[in-house]
Amino acid sequence: MSIAQWAGAGTWRAELPHSNDHHALIWVTRGQGRCLVEGVLRGLSVHSALCVPAHTLFALEMGKQGFGTVCTIPPRSAVLMPDQPVLLRIRDVLAQAELTTILETMQREQNNARPFADEAMMAHASLLTVWLRRAIIDQPDDPPDFTAAQRLVMAYSALVERDYSTGKPMSDYARTLGVTPTHLTRACRASAGMTASELLTRRTVHAVRDLLENTDHPANRGAAMLGFRSAAYFSRFVLQHTGMSPTALRKARKGEKAPAGPTTPTRPAPPPSRVAAPSRAAASPAAPAPTPPPPRKAEPAPAPAPAPEPEQEEAPMPSRRPASMKTPDT
Repeated sequence: MSIAQWAGAGTWRAELPHSNDHHALIWVTRGQGRCLVEGVLRGLSVHSALCVPAHTLFALEMGKQGFGTVCTIPPRSAVLMPDQPVLLRIRDVLAQAELTTILETMQREQNNARPFADEAMMAHASLLTVWLRRAIIDQPDDPPDFTAAQRLVMAYSALVERDYSTGKPMSDYARTLGVTPTHLTRACRASAGMTASELLTRRTVHAVRDLLENTDHPANRGAAMLGFRSAAYFSRFVLQHTGMSPTALRKARKGEKAPAGPTTPTRPAPPPSRVAAPSRAAASPAAPAPTPPPPRKAEPAPAPAPAPEPEQEEAPMPSRRPASMKTPDT
């Protein structure tokens, strides 16, 4: 199946840290992205093969142009899969074509549902694991050694995946690992691009949304299953991190538009009142606008009254000016 089909409705299913009950092989054929595997952030490019074992904490974020195929394999089957995450850059064109052909053949078997399809799928899955083991051996470079901070975050991620439903705070995980919360936060920020508390919170958000959208458990039972102290605290947590209440989130997943109905009429309601207010304000200044012209026209009316007075004053002025003109001549 494609990555979009595997992730399902909503990007949060792939982008929030979580785990799967099956092994997964992700084959990227177009675009770029990034993945968070065991708390270590890595980049994905075209012709990247990512193998994620079952019950491993990871997140996948593909770009707008990203596309790929995913093959999931049950953990307790006869098909051999790596027990550690593996990221391969396939540069050989022949190896790229082989993997693409195997996955496309498995996709056709699954879609057509022909007789003995289960045996055919098992045979193709065996070919897939043979290809994977050969690709691991043919890698030219040895896998890079993890730093001390990355190893600490990997251990923390394993504990989070195991105990996130207990409701323990991040400080308890740091105490179990023998480090301070500050040191654990610093290591997570360098390795995963987020703090230790954010990693724990995002894992819990994924579990909460998955429980609300895929089950009919009431809020109090969901709170008890995920380690919340009360149903009220559970509802506040959901509202804070999703912007919706548990009931609205569940209805939105089922396609019920009842919660969205009341919100749409209430939002447009304020704008008409706000628009009417400015229109009146605009009309009020328009009325006094014609009033200023009359005073301006009235100003020239009193002007002629003082005009004759300066004319009388100007009459004696010429007599004084010639007198002053004569005094210097004399």
